[in-house]
Amino acid sequence: MRKPSIQSFWSLSQPEALIQVSGNLNGLDSKQASSRLKLYGANTLKDNRSNAGILLFLLQFKSPITLLLIGAALLSAFLGDIPDTLIILIIVMISSILGFWQERAATNAVRELLKMVQLKTKVIRAGKEVLLPVEAIVPGDVVVLIAGDIVPGDALLLESQELFIDEAAFTGETYPVEKKCGVLPATTGLAKRSNAVFMGSHAISGTARALIIHTGEQTEFGKISLKLQSKIPETDFERGIRRFGYLLMEITLLLVFIIFASNVLLHKPVLDSFLFSLALAVGLTPQLLPAIVSVNLAAGAKRMAGQQVIVKRLSSIENLGSMNILCSDKTGTITDGKVNMKGALNANGDSSEKVMRYAWLNASLQKGFHNPIDEAICRSYKAENSNFKVLSEVPYDFIRKRLTIQVRSTTELLVISKGAFKSILSVCSRVELPNGDLADIAGQEKALMNLYEKFSNSGFRTLGLAYKDGVDSPNFSRLDEKEMIFLGFITLFDPPKANVGAIITELNQLGVALKIITGDNLLVARSLALEVGLQDPVMLTGSEIHKMSTAALVHQAVLTNIFAEVEPNQKERIIMALKKAGNVVGFIGDGINDAPALHIADVGISVDTAVDVAKQAADIVLLSHGLDVLIKGVLEGRITFTNTMKYIFMATSANFGNMFSMAGASLFLPFLPLLPKQILLTNLLTDFPEMAIATDRVDKVNIQKVQRWDLSFIKRFMIIFGLLSSAFDFLTFYVLLHVLQADEKVFQTGWFTESVISATMIVLVVRTRLPFFKSLPGKLLSVATVGILLVVLLLPLTPAVYWFGFVRLPLSFYPFILAIIAAYIVAAELLKHWFYKKMMRA
Repeated sequence: MRKPSIQSFWSLSQPEALIQVSGNLNGLDSKQASSRLKLYGANTLKDNRSNAGILLFLLQFKSPITLLLIGAALLSAFLGDIPDTLIILIIVMISSILGFWQERAATNAVRELLKMVQLKTKVIRAGKEVLLPVEAIVPGDVVVLIAGDIVPGDALLLESQELFIDEAAFTGETYPVEKKCGVLPATTGLAKRSNAVFMGSHAISGTARALIIHTGEQTEFGKISLKLQSKIPETDFERGIRRFGYLLMEITLLLVFIIFASNVLLHKPVLDSFLFSLALAVGLTPQLLPAIVSVNLAAGAKRMAGQQVIVKRLSSIENLGSMNILCSDKTGTITDGKVNMKGALNANGDSSEKVMRYAWLNASLQKGFHNPIDEAICRSYKAENSNFKVLSEVPYDFIRKRLTIQVRSTTELLVISKGAFKSILSVCSRVELPNGDLADIAGQEKALMNLYEKFSNSGFRTLGLAYKDGVDSPNFSRLDEKEMIFLGFITLFDPPKANVGAIITELNQLGVALKIITGDNLLVARSLALEVGLQDPVMLTGSEIHKMSTAALVHQAVLTNIFAEVEPNQKERIIMALKKAGNVVGFIGDGINDAPALHIADVGISVDTAVDVAKQAADIVLLSHGLDVLIKGVLEGRITFTNTMKYIFMATSANFGNMFSMAGASLFLPFLPLLPKQILLTNLLTDFPEMAIATDRVDKVNIQKVQRWDLSFIKRFMIIFGLLSSAFDFLTFYVLLHVLQADEKVFQTGWFTESVISATMIVLVVRTRLPFFKSLPGKLLSVATVGILLVVLLLPLTPAVYWFGFVRLPLSFYPFILAIIAAYIVAAELLKHWFYKKMMRA
């Protein structure tokens, strides 16, 4: 089959379009779908090229310092020093392979986790409706769309019923647009193609069947994405990492320039001085930081998956740990999430079989988005086989707040409407009394409102039900929703979770304030608040928010516990106000109207049972619906953040101190304190324990408080602990030169040995705020630490001692090195106690 090129498909009739894509109304069979998937490729805009692994490996060499080092090593080979060239290149290659291996493993782990939250779409295959991953959709498929569905490709409508689509993702149009079947001129602009739906949009309301014409990069959205290559906004943590990188770059460049110039002025070999300066830069730069961050985040994502929390965007883990406000709907998080029927009541508030039957007809026969309310109604009424046939349907939307169906049986012709009480009341002109008589709505409205408030105060969600009979209009629409008869009330309840009060308390103890955002009325929301232990909650309604300025909302939102009667577009405004007040805000949403709020939140959280558009917008997806699962996610986020920061503390204390000391020593020594290849080996060996940080234990003190990036804290840590490291480095220099009378080879070997051992041991101190003997490292970190110590101590006994220009040390050196390292550890422990005590007071 040849790949066809179909232009202006909105100008084709349905039969013409079916011919163009070699499709039919019964859909493709499995063989056709399989061959087309091979022809067109997966329906995705992601990069699936086979050379992604090669690219990841090459990116390990993107550092200018690494490239300069390789160039200098090759220059050294040109000048005849082949052994040094090989050693330097081998060390650089080992570091790069380690980084590549870590990052690739992290990427693969995340890819496997993301398969657990795959978006799916309903498609007709061989005449049957099946649920398939969006990536499996091909041109010629017939897809079924309902409210909340992502449009899986550019498609021509075959059927539609009150279909409204949100196309803001690629047209910029704020309001949903109505879509209808038809044929349009080929010159019709993108925003006016009302007979077509496009990838990147989603259904707000209604139902449809559509014929897929284009998928993947051939879609309008795919073309725009390829042109723009839009970048996801960086998180606070990513911004901090970038600024930290700039800080190190400035220090590194200044150090390289000063050391190189000074050594040349002191008439030391130019090439050796240049290589020494570059090696110092490599030693100072935490080359494995990108890999360490990726590994920590991937390890965190894997642990979180074990807690039923799937991370779609790795960098959002840090924001989860930094989150101090969590906004959530009440359904499924505060409550059990299973709506139950309380009663079907007439206009007097008494139980009514007719109200129950009409509610059941409306809930069971509607074809749009099935929700927990409809399911609860259907569970509560055991009806005999109904012979009703649906003539037309006006699906629920968030403006009308009601669902209307027109049905016919052999004896009845009815229009039944169910929805928010005030919305139903607004389209009614009469009320059916218990005796069957009809009364004017005006005389009954106050009594009906009193009943509504009574039910709401009792904590029941209360809907209205209305009908009219004898309506034989063939195309019943929302414009015909008028002059209806109010029949009665439907009361429902969703009890709070048994342990929700304790969970809210635990969140508060973790520094996370819970704010409930709900569309329910103020009375129901207040009743729920009292049930879960929120005494005297501060409440704000949607109508009050509408009257507030942005500045007023920023002030009031922080003080509010519950936002009730909230319109869908107000969720986004509430979250933006909380963010403007300086908070890191999480939002849990699973509905069609939650996508904008999920996008704008620092941490967008959804559930696996959410509509597609909510899952797509979320950063994190919960496989289990509840705040207890999220608490585990918050703790894992803080563990991941803490372990990432440990690497930074280690790199800035030991590395900075050692490199600064060597730079200073090179100015007064008649030889280089370490050869370039020896510096690179030092850097490589000290990186090994630090790579095990992702699995390290984390102290309780680190996870009980909100974690935030603080560059000024890191700077102070780097300076204070770097200077301490340098002080003991110079003490080592003094012992080597004036006590042991070391020559060049002995000095370099002794300094290398002390440097690696001290840098490895100091990890055990700086990894925790507690005394190091009260916070034991993780198993992998312990093994890596002991392994490196053995390598350093045994190195002088192997042939490698000559490859790197070392010699065997006199035994008299080891008591001195042991004393210096012990003093260093004690001093670092005392300094750490003073440092954190001072920082806590600041």
